[in-house]
Amino acid sequence: MCSPPVSSHTKATLALNSFEKGGDGGAPSECDSQYHSDNTPVVALSTGWYNHGNRYLNFIDIHGNGKMVKGLEAMMVDECDSTMRCDSDHHYQPRCNNNIVEASKAV
Repeated sequence: MCSPPVSSHTKATLALNSFEKGGDGGAPSECDSQYHSDNTPVVALSTGWYNHGNRYLNFIDIHGNGKMVKGLEAMMVDECDSTMRCDSDHHYQPRCNNNIVEASKAV
């Protein structure tokens, strides 16, 4: 299994990532082939949650400590690969755990 089933109670680990050119993310985002400012609330989801891109450019609510962070939504723009990684597109970083949400600093 790549990522846990998604429900309104699924717990994830938030990790900081740069989606800018030259940032941690490496290549442009999978969803729109663009780089994104770190001041824009965007996220990359683990492979299972990414769901073959079915959530491309959709917004997700951000919750912390069991409460919704009021007024904060982030656009899903990329996959945090839970199966492969370790390639030039990902700056040779190890694969993501199956419950990771990588977020820009705006999140």
